[in-house]
Amino acid sequence: MNKDYSRTIPAAWVSMAKVFEALGDEHRQRIMLTFEPAERLNVGQIAEVSTLARSTVSHHLKVLREAKVLCSEKIGKEVYFWVNKSFLHEVFGNVSDYLKLYM
Repeated sequence: MNKDYSRTIPAAWVSMAKVFEALGDEHRQRIMLTFEPAERLNVGQIAEVSTLARSTVSHHLKVLREAKVLCSEKIGKEVYFWVNKSFLHEVFGNVSDYLKLYM
C-alpha cells in the first residue's frame, strides 16, 4: 500500500482531476465532439448546432477552458476555441502511465 498520497495528490493529478470533472458533463462532451481536427469554433457556431442556449454554451466553454481542455483566442469581438491536444495527450498519458505501472 502506498500511503504517500493519503492526504494529497501529485501536482500533475490536480489538473487531471479538473479535466475529468469538465468532461464528466454530457453537454460538454457533446461540445467537444463538435470540433473537427484542428478546427476553431466560436460560441455562435457551437450554439447553432447545440440544443443549448448561447449563454449556456458560453458557460460550458468557460468550464472547458478553465480545465485547459480548450484553448481560446479573442479575434475582434469573437472568441474562438480549439481542443488543447497537447495538454490532453499529457493528461491521458499520465493516466496511461499509471495504468501500465500499477495495473
